[in-house]
Amino acid sequence: MYDMTIKLLGGDKHLYEQIYEHIRHEIWEGRLLAGERLPSTRSMADYLQVARSTVAYAYDQLLSEGYIESRPYKGYFVCPIEGMVDMAERAKDPAQEAAPRETVVQKPLYDFSPHGIDMSAFPFSVWKRITREILSEDHQELFARGEAQGDYRLRETICRYLHSSRGVNCTAEQIIVGAGNDYLLMLLEKILGRHVCVAMENPTYMRTRRIFHSFAYPVVTVPSDASGMIVSKLEETDARVAYVMPSHQYPLGTVMPIGRRTELLKWADGGADRYLIEDDYDSEFRYRGKPIPSLQASDDHGKVIYIGTFSKAIAPAIRVSYMVLPERLLEKYNNECYFYSCTVSRIDQRILDEFIREGYFERHLNKMRKIYRSKHDLVLRELEPFAESFRISGENGGLHVLLHARGAVKEAELIARAAAADVRVYGISASCTEAVPKLEGTVLLGFGAVSEDDIRKGIAQLKGAWL
Repeated sequence: MYDMTIKLLGGDKHLYEQIYEHIRHEIWEGRLLAGERLPSTRSMADYLQVARSTVAYAYDQLLSEGYIESRPYKGYFVCPIEGMVDMAERAKDPAQEAAPRETVVQKPLYDFSPHGIDMSAFPFSVWKRITREILSEDHQELFARGEAQGDYRLRETICRYLHSSRGVNCTAEQIIVGAGNDYLLMLLEKILGRHVCVAMENPTYMRTRRIFHSFAYPVVTVPSDASGMIVSKLEETDARVAYVMPSHQYPLGTVMPIGRRTELLKWADGGADRYLIEDDYDSEFRYRGKPIPSLQASDDHGKVIYIGTFSKAIAPAIRVSYMVLPERLLEKYNNECYFYSCTVSRIDQRILDEFIREGYFERHLNKMRKIYRSKHDLVLRELEPFAESFRISGENGGLHVLLHARGAVKEAELIARAAAADVRVYGISASCTEAVPKLEGTVLLGFGAVSEDDIRKGIAQLKGAWL
């Protein structure tokens, strides 16, 4: 426990009372947690410049009232106070006594979140072993400031992985490693400059749209069809940058065909300062057809900014994403943004690098593909009785499918009826910037984090609620 800053005032109130009341208040406010160790009486007395007996009197009072406990040879610790009622605090505000309690939202029994992933098969023992080996060896360099773009060794590994799995053509020098896409997009704003008009589809990934808005970027909405963003409509805008997810568009699950990709690349070639941002967030999971190469793989003129992440393939908490910059933008980064430090710990970078180099990442991916394919196929089988009332789309890849009601039922009604059956589904309107009539009555059904048994039970509940 660090020393505790307490503002001691003059007046009639004794110093020990002020110390007692401060600690008591901190416990009730949750700033001092159960089990947390308090400073010793000697340490606090020295820090506050008061007599040790003054602190001892305060601690004795807290002990007698059950706020703290003394453990022999260890010190003083905060006691659990769950269920206790602070009558003194309520007496100061009579209205508090009658104030209603906050409504606790009960977690649904079955949650089909499109963002969840399955962690049951993650090789924790391998990750622990790699971590232990790295920390037990003499790697002093890992505790020094690293390269701004991320450790070169990891960037080389990512470069080889991207080339073999996604067809990305790049060098390690073009890769920037960062803690999540949010950081990489913020860095990209410094590279592209201010007030850049960005084109996005509708619906789209709203988190990215909000990030662009936070940059004061004008964001224009471009209609899409079954092939993705309509380039003829994009030409009608003042956009300099188009944000797309060609391998698996979120939330629609659209896979952009080669013809539309070529059109987008031609649009980008039409202006010296035009670029495409390719968000390749979950391309590892595809269930039908051959693997789809990245858009960047077809880029011959340095117009695609490629962004990827390990959040879906490994775990969200890994917080390691990467960006591949075209040569022209890389030069600008080196001249103007070189001083931004990498936001990923060098130890975490080394662990991830070893995880990939030793083949564990590939084995984990293969295992997860089998798990997700099994869940995907189970979802489609369980949804067969829904065929007359719903149309299914987005089933070729990713970790969710879309259900489109064939009748006049609205999204809100579907969500409410599902909630009444203790099931949570997700409306597509949360990803829309404006209403899309053809998507009314559409919900997302994610299966990544749902067990197969819960998939069966949850969809059975939906059958009773919707059919």
